[in-house]
Amino acid sequence: MKISVNDMMNSSGVGFGTSGARGLVSKMTDLVCYSYTHAFLAYCEKNYPSEKTVAIAGDLRPSTGRILQALATAAIDMDWKVIYSGRIPSPAIALYGIEKALPSIMVTGSHIPADRNGIKFNHPKGEISKKDETGIRAESFEVEDSKFDKGMLKSPATLPAEDPTAREDYTNRYIAFFGEKALSGFTIGMYQHSAVGRDIITDILTKLGAYVKPLGRSETFIPVDTEAVRPEDIELGIQWAKEGLDAIISTDGDSDRPLFADATGKWVRGDVLGILAAASLGIERIATPVSCNTALEKCGLFDKTLRTRIGSPYVIAGMQELDGEGKTVAGYEANGGFLLETDITLDGKTLKALATRDALLPQLAILVRARKELTGVEDLFKSLPKRFTASDRVKEFPTEKSKAKVAEIAEKKLGEKYFGKLVGKLVAEDSTDGYRMTFDQGDIIHLRPSGNAPELRCYIECDTAARAEELKGKVLAIMQGWKA
Repeated sequence: MKISVNDMMNSSGVGFGTSGARGLVSKMTDLVCYSYTHAFLAYCEKNYPSEKTVAIAGDLRPSTGRILQALATAAIDMDWKVIYSGRIPSPAIALYGIEKALPSIMVTGSHIPADRNGIKFNHPKGEISKKDETGIRAESFEVEDSKFDKGMLKSPATLPAEDPTAREDYTNRYIAFFGEKALSGFTIGMYQHSAVGRDIITDILTKLGAYVKPLGRSETFIPVDTEAVRPEDIELGIQWAKEGLDAIISTDGDSDRPLFADATGKWVRGDVLGILAAASLGIERIATPVSCNTALEKCGLFDKTLRTRIGSPYVIAGMQELDGEGKTVAGYEANGGFLLETDITLDGKTLKALATRDALLPQLAILVRARKELTGVEDLFKSLPKRFTASDRVKEFPTEKSKAKVAEIAEKKLGEKYFGKLVGKLVAEDSTDGYRMTFDQGDIIHLRPSGNAPELRCYIECDTAARAEELKGKVLAIMQGWKA
């Protein structure tokens, strides 16, 4: 049968979001996953020629194993060699591909529920761009009907034996850069839940000299969203802090987005984490989405900053724009995922660039700095300007409906109509991505349809944490009314 990826994407409902192809597991049939992989590898053959070898890895959600087999089958049918790197973090498989100059694929739904999954593609130089995405979607090819029964492979390939190289390289990257005793004397809680990096990160922290206390390990997949921390995780952080920890660290499902708490057990917003991490690493230029905390500009710690649309491809494009003149460049997202565009040198040791989201680097940078300066992690955060963000989303909000509503508010300038009694007069607006409104009392309300789930997100920024949380609740209540 003839497969057109663009047609398949539209008919299956498994489309590209901000971080690869994602959809309901029920829609991600073997045929869909096989076809996406075939298209990606065919595109790489034309645009990123390398030896015909692809590295694959996955997260811990139940559907990942079956999808990995579909990927391997497609690659083998195209005469590609498959290296199976196991269940490891997204940045670990990306790093392996970049170092070996090979394409790599991560099967992950990141933070979304277990009834969904996704496929994240990296060409030999790093994450695919929006241009690459367009090229992949344009691919078409023939697939044997006889291989499938109702969209599922009759004889899926057996995955090769796990190759530990990617896991080892990711571990050694941070041991070599920070040093084996960098965290000596620290007691760190590792909230493991069902994060794929839970064991690797525990191993790295231990090798850096920390005493690590494993917390909350789960064999059932938990959709931890670092931008919308669950109430139960907020309570867990407070309870765990009573055990005398210097910090608590965690990640989302594929371990490319950090979740970080200081000694009080309070989870720190990812965009604030990114500012302090960049400063701790001596970064000079920063690219970050328009939704992130404005303490970035107010702190005055960086040579240049650039605001982008939300999503790692846009942050990567922004970093590339900033790169030059011998300056160190990095980026981060509101979810805390940290991207390193240029090599950096600290205390005579060099860390190579890794322009994909990483959960571990920003957390380690802050922990190591606190240990070096003999101070509490919370004291480092107190040095930043006092701007506080809160975010959440209305779930099961149809994408087209949410897009239409946000467009209506922006085009008809209805910000004051909906929110004026809460925040005053609208004084500035930004449509870089969604609709971001700044009001005369200093409050910011940013509305944006999610790029990978039927959700309408809101991002709030205020001068106090209490005000941000209060306003978030009131804005969410208004947004719930739009869903009805």
